[in-house]
Amino acid sequence: MTYRQKLSGRAWALSQLLLVASFSQAEELVCRQSGDPENPQLSKDGDIILGAIFSFHSSWKDRQETYTHKPLLNFRDFQIAQAMLFAIEDINNSTDLLPGISLGYKLYDTCGSIARSVRVALALVSHYATCACLSDKSKYPSFLRTIPSDYYQSRALAQLVKHFGWTWVGAIRSNNDYGNNGIAIFTDTAQQLGICLEYSVPFFRTDPPNKIQKIIDIIKLSTSKVIVAFLSHLDMDVLMNKLSHHNLTGYQWVGSEGWIFDSQTAEKDNNHILDGAIGLSIPRAHVSGIREFMLNIKPVNLLGNDMLTEFWEALFNCRFKQSPSSLENQSECTGHEDLSGLQHSFVDMSLMAVFNNVYKGVFAVAHALHNILECNKTCNFKVQLDPFTILQHIKKIEFKTTEGEEVYFNENGDPPAKYEIIHWQPTENGVVDFVTVGLYDASLPADKQLSLQYNSLLLFIQVPVSVCSEKCPPGTRKVLQKGKPVCCYDCIRCAEGEISNITGLVIFLFSTKRDACVKKEAEFLSYEEIMGALLTAASLFGTCMTAVVAFIFFRYRKTPIVRANNSELSFLLLFSLTLCFLCSLTFIGRPSEWSCMLRHTAFGITFVLCISCVLGKTMVVLMAFRASLPGSNVMKWFGPTQQRLSVLAFTLIQVVICILWLTISPPFPFKNFKEIKDKIILECALGSTVGFWAVLGYIGLLASFCFILAFLARKLPDNFNEAKFITFSILIFCAVWITFIPAYVSSPGKFSVAVEIFAILASSFGLLICIFIPKCYIILLRPEKNTKKNMMGKVGQKTF
Repeated sequence: MTYRQKLSGRAWALSQLLLVASFSQAEELVCRQSGDPENPQLSKDGDIILGAIFSFHSSWKDRQETYTHKPLLNFRDFQIAQAMLFAIEDINNSTDLLPGISLGYKLYDTCGSIARSVRVALALVSHYATCACLSDKSKYPSFLRTIPSDYYQSRALAQLVKHFGWTWVGAIRSNNDYGNNGIAIFTDTAQQLGICLEYSVPFFRTDPPNKIQKIIDIIKLSTSKVIVAFLSHLDMDVLMNKLSHHNLTGYQWVGSEGWIFDSQTAEKDNNHILDGAIGLSIPRAHVSGIREFMLNIKPVNLLGNDMLTEFWEALFNCRFKQSPSSLENQSECTGHEDLSGLQHSFVDMSLMAVFNNVYKGVFAVAHALHNILECNKTCNFKVQLDPFTILQHIKKIEFKTTEGEEVYFNENGDPPAKYEIIHWQPTENGVVDFVTVGLYDASLPADKQLSLQYNSLLLFIQVPVSVCSEKCPPGTRKVLQKGKPVCCYDCIRCAEGEISNITGLVIFLFSTKRDACVKKEAEFLSYEEIMGALLTAASLFGTCMTAVVAFIFFRYRKTPIVRANNSELSFLLLFSLTLCFLCSLTFIGRPSEWSCMLRHTAFGITFVLCISCVLGKTMVVLMAFRASLPGSNVMKWFGPTQQRLSVLAFTLIQVVICILWLTISPPFPFKNFKEIKDKIILECALGSTVGFWAVLGYIGLLASFCFILAFLARKLPDNFNEAKFITFSILIFCAVWITFIPAYVSSPGKFSVAVEIFAILASSFGLLICIFIPKCYIILLRPEKNTKKNMMGKVGQKTF
């Protein structure tokens, strides 16, 4: 029993670029099809049948159709079909791939009709399907291809247009999924790159004359000099045929791979409308032996094949004896005519890249079948083939062609996206030379995907300028034209101090020579500049220094000097000093709504907390001295609980002031144009000046009260009277903030912020050093003084 018999008549179909497998059971039909059945134009028997669809005939012709003539034979698709047959022959002759199994084929003709394609193509379009929509696996889970998706081609075309500075272009697209989806992606990418489309019109080769005339009128009335043509080669042929009657030369054409590398299109461009065209093409490749295979076609080898007979008659303009001739004196075909010396597009191997994709598609299916059938020296005939299994194996295929090219599919069923940039360079004899002037590789980083070789880019005409508006000369700026795209604008002369919001915050003023617009610089205290970096370093140093002091106090928390000076308030004071150092960081950086509100409120609350702790420690000193007097019971009224409550109460008052400030009129970011003529000062406006001065005034009130109490207690009889150090620290604090006010008012721009940060850091360092460093000195370097006896001072005197 043969393998074909074991398969029970199953037939396998593959579209050479789509890699779609079709399966049918050879069973008796219950219902008969009405109408004209679809029969393959070329076929060959085999164990496994691969199917494909081509447009062997084109449906248009520039004459009155009488329905008595066949449509024109499309040599291009017939040539591509030979690539599939060549690949099948290679596999059948191979002893390594599918040994013992012969592949057959059935090739169908769509006549360039989408409706006819649907009937013969398993409910899909014809071959050469590059539409990005087909990469959607939720809609097309069984679709794979060896040609890249138009998603990458459309983006590459936009980058190519941008590279030449063409920001004002027109677009013509095939009115099908190929053209509509391709231009849609191109438009999105173009907008991101600052390119505007003056028009985008659909076109199909069967459009009525009045619709085609409208397209021609649009091109004539347009001001753009660059036309992006996302068209199939069939549509492009028809369009060129119509444009040639209207002398539409002088335009720069940018083409998709559908036509940019098509020699037939170049041959039909008799009026040189497309001279200098540039576009993307599938990378060139080489398939060994395919030229010899095509030149070896002989109709005598396939007697009775109407398709091959028609091809031969059209190729050599002759008729076989059995064919009815409509022309007189037409020579008779022998079937032995020599193809090698023929000057015809069929023997032109310029479409080798397309042949290679067909070749890879057939071999991908063959490799999948080879793996499924567990072929080594022989194949396992008992394996049951089903579409899902074949699809899963094709998805995982990885192999190298005989030329060393790697073949695989990504998660969307697409191959790697690579294109050559082709430039049309007409020669002296009128033949177009397709010159590769660059490459596009979507797998590379965005800035390296497009590369052009200028030594090969020999433009025979000057690169056209295609912009809606020329660049504004010095001393002027852009103003958008109402109702027009952003590429269209007027240029008006700059006025001193004038601002423009065309591309965000762009501020202009006249230069001293008044010959150009100079962009104003935004000024604020940033971390990157030296002054900001130094203040940041000082803030962090103070934070670390406070943390070290806190660690020392915690490590020696049971020693007399720590316990005698109210350790709880000491730790709370160290915590508040840490916040004081850190709050200075909120003043550095570009002002924002949140940073403006945070910087002043954080500063106000943390400093009140700090002064409240110092005030509490001062009051403890005074109360401790009063408690040492005979009959005094004052300490029970200012114990630890009262100390905590006093700190909380003083701080809550400042919190309430800040909440009222933020509620009524909070600080906000502000752009100051008047302070400095050639710069914008980004600063924080106070909002309510009453709120700001209330915050500062309350801090000053607590500091003054603390200073008075500490001054009164500075000479109390103790060996280590903390009031002395508190007095000195508050004195420094007040001196810093008194000098801050005039310095802040007189400092311009970012320097006023730097003065404020300096005041915060200086006062914080003053409190930290004056109150805690003497104690750390005794704890670490003079431990003999850190005793209860030394702290008591004179015998009989009680300390705090």
